[in-house]
Amino acid sequence: MQDIYKALIEAVGEDPTREGLQDTPERAAKAMEFLTHGYHLKVKDVINNALFESHSDDMIVVKDIELYSLCEHHLLPFIGKCHVAYIPKKSVLGLSKVARIVDVFARRLQIQERLTRQIADAIIEHTDARGVGVVVEAQHLCMMMRGVEKQNSVMKTSSMLGIFRDHNETRAEFLNLIG
Repeated sequence: MQDIYKALIEAVGEDPTREGLQDTPERAAKAMEFLTHGYHLKVKDVINNALFESHSDDMIVVKDIELYSLCEHHLLPFIGKCHVAYIPKKSVLGLSKVARIVDVFARRLQIQERLTRQIADAIIEHTDARGVGVVVEAQHLCMMMRGVEKQNSVMKTSSMLGIFRDHNETRAEFLNLIG
């Protein structure tokens, strides 16, 4: 990847040997590896047996999970927050595991619509919840820095599965709780 970044620096008309850019190919490669490390993670491993038996059938909401991803169309960041809710059947996830599941999918080249659904699918699959709701709100630098250059636009996507899709009251409660 370092060679690719060196070639990219040259392609934009810069000298990769000048003082400020000498180590940039290495730093950029390390940054890209970190920003896309979700490809090397599996939800099962991230959960790491942090599923706990529970007789609760009340809604669990984790709100305002910070989210950083890269748009697969322009390789520019999109940044925002994710809200996740689920209604357990027999077990609940360890609290930090919800945020870690978000990162598994956010740390890949993505589109927001797919990201939202992947999070919901993973949680329902691994918890056997009665339902899952996921809302992602993000600002896309590909829209802010280039193209239409709209600084204040926010994209919102949702995925509602199980009882969140089938029961308007459950969906409304979740949406009310996240404001």
